[in-house]
Amino acid sequence: MLTRRRIDAFAARYVRARDCRLETARSSARSALWAWACALRNFGHHVPPWVEPKRPRSTSRLVAQYVEHRMKHSGVSPRTASIDAQHASSFVAFLRSRARRPDSIRVVDIDEFVVSCCSRMTGKTVAGICSSLRAFFRFLVVVGRLHHDLAPSVVAPRLRSADRPPRALPWKDVQRLLRSIKVRAQLGRRDFAMLLIMATYGMGAGEVLGLQLDDVDWEASTLHVRRPKTGAAMVLPLLGPIARALADYLRRERPAHAEAREIFVSHRLPHARLSGASAICHRLSKHATAAGLTLTFLGSHSLRHSHACRQIERGAPPKVVSDILGHQRPSSTSAYVRVATDRLRGVALRVPT
Repeated sequence: MLTRRRIDAFAARYVRARDCRLETARSSARSALWAWACALRNFGHHVPPWVEPKRPRSTSRLVAQYVEHRMKHSGVSPRTASIDAQHASSFVAFLRSRARRPDSIRVVDIDEFVVSCCSRMTGKTVAGICSSLRAFFRFLVVVGRLHHDLAPSVVAPRLRSADRPPRALPWKDVQRLLRSIKVRAQLGRRDFAMLLIMATYGMGAGEVLGLQLDDVDWEASTLHVRRPKTGAAMVLPLLGPIARALADYLRRERPAHAEAREIFVSHRLPHARLSGASAICHRLSKHATAAGLTLTFLGSHSLRHSHACRQIERGAPPKVVSDILGHQRPSSTSAYVRVATDRLRGVALRVPT
């Protein structure tokens, strides 16, 4: 059986019969037999899943009702509802450990749960958990499990909007980073097309990785984009440099036998779509180092912030920038205004002497 668990067992037996390291044998066996399994699958042979699917976490009936309520009445995405369910389940389990029920919550229970989260999580993560708890408590009032709204009693860590270094890069550094990508090197065409799209349109990692082959309308010169959080769709013009970079990647570098419909796929078998923002962040850091950029903070959202700040600096209306970025509230764009220093200098008042 070509599964990861069976391969690890084979590597352990192989090591016992020979003088070699287990990790080396396991890594070699995984790479070779994983490629064999992918090849067999492409030839039509039945191959079991490489990793056994995880069993879904069992949720209580109350948490299941809460998730349904959030998606139906609050309009949250399935991903957000899943995160809310995890937080609500953790709090219910915390109450159960204290022999308490959701209809007998005390403020001290809330405080101790938040304190326990603060001891092992970052302030930003705890603030997100507290936001989910407030929604959960409001739901308990709606369904009659609580007689008083305890949402105002959830005290989250205070986060300052400027407590982290700005994520935006000067536009000259963005251009320098893109020029440093060696297009003819391995993965060069993919990285250049991917990062150029993010810098030009201000897309996040989820948006660019979600682009599919059918989203590019070559005749109409348009690009269809879906927002992963809200599910909203919009149509952007397919600019000339973007079209050329995409065509070069699709013709010369993207595996022709990849079954995935996403544009950007892994170069390793079975050529699945790239997994998450970490893949982009790794490639972005690699090219930033090659460009000689020494940055305090560099994440997958850096090019999105750089695009927004450049538009603000060049005088684009905030509402237009907000629509392009897919913000539901124009106030969300204020996070980019604080680093648009050139524009802010124009509205500064003179200091009286």
